[in-house]
Amino acid sequence: MFERYWGNAEIAAALARMIEGGRIPQTMLFAGPEGVGKATLARRFAARLLGGAALIEQDDLSLPEHLDTVADREKWPAERRNEEPLLFASHADFVTFAPDGPLRQISIPQMRLLKELAPYRPHQGAWRVFLIDHVDRANEQAANSLLKTLEEPPPHLILILTAENAYDLLPTIRSRAVPFAFARLSDEEMRAFLASRQVDQAERRLALAHGCPGVAATLDLAQFDQRRAAMLALLETASGIAPFEHWTRHAESIARSRGEKLENYLRVLYLLLRDVLLLREGGAGALGNPDLTPQLEALARRTPFAWIRRAVARADELAELLRRNIQKTIALDALILDLRAFARRAGGP
Repeated sequence: MFERYWGNAEIAAALARMIEGGRIPQTMLFAGPEGVGKATLARRFAARLLGGAALIEQDDLSLPEHLDTVADREKWPAERRNEEPLLFASHADFVTFAPDGPLRQISIPQMRLLKELAPYRPHQGAWRVFLIDHVDRANEQAANSLLKTLEEPPPHLILILTAENAYDLLPTIRSRAVPFAFARLSDEEMRAFLASRQVDQAERRLALAHGCPGVAATLDLAQFDQRRAAMLALLETASGIAPFEHWTRHAESIARSRGEKLENYLRVLYLLLRDVLLLREGGAGALGNPDLTPQLEALARRTPFAWIRRAVARADELAELLRRNIQKTIALDALILDLRAFARRAGGP
C-alpha cells in the first residue's frame, strides 16, 4: 500500500482508503513504541498525497546528517535555538518538527513557528502536511501553543503527531486527533524487513528490537554492548552479587561520555530487567540477551519479584526526570544504593 513500509497493515490500509476517498482527518495521532514506524508511515502517507517522495524521504530524522544537526544544536545557547527553531522541510509542502536541545524537547518557538506557517497555502496541490515527531516531548506551554492551531486548523493543513504513549499528551490534544495505535511487528515481519536491509547479525537485532524495525536497523551493536555491560554491572551491584567497586569502572566511563544520554542506558536496563523477570518467573518469551544467560540466571535466583518491580519503578522515575537534565552517574548511583538497601531489607546481605 505504501512503498517500502513494513507492518501495521491495517493502519496503512485505512490511510490509503482515506486518500482514495478524499476524507482525510486534519489531525492524526500515531502512537506506539519507539522505532515501530510511525514517522516512516507519516512520510509515506505525505508522499502519496503530495508527490515528491524522494524529497520527503530526505527528512528522515534517522539519517546521519540530521542526527549530527540535532547533536550540534545541543551546544548552541538557548537564545540561538529559540531564534532559529528546528524544522526540516526539503519538500515545500511537508514540514517536520523534531525534538531539539540538550533535553530533546518540542519547544515553544517551534510551535509558534508552526502556527505562523500554518496559514500559508500549498505550493502545489490541495494540501500541506506537518509532522510533529515525539509530540509527547512538548512541555505544557508548547503543547498549549500547539492546541491553538489544532482548534482551528486551516482547511489545507494536515497535522500528524507521533508519540510513544498517547496518554502523555494533554486530553485536549488527544480529543482533537484521530488516533492510530501502532503495534510491534511479528518475528516474520521483522525477518522480512531485516532481509530487505541486508543488515549484519539479523537474529540478534530481531531479539533486541522487540518488533520495532527502526530500532533493529539503526542499532549500533558495539555501542549497545558497552551500555549493556554497564547496566549488567549496575544490576549485579544493586542486587548484592558484586561489590560497589564492580560498578565504579563503568560509572567513570559513563561520566566521561558527555554526549551519551541517560535514556540510552535506561532502555538497555529495561531489556535486562525483562530478561531477569522472564527467567525468574518462567514466563513465555525469548530472551533478548541469550548470550548473558548465566549472569541473568544468577540475578534471577538472587532477586525476588518485589526487587525487580522496584527496579522497574525506580527506572520509570528516572525516565520521568529525563527532561530535567539530571546528572547520569549521580542518578544511577542513587538507583544502586536504593536497590541494595531494598535487597537487604528483603533478606539479602
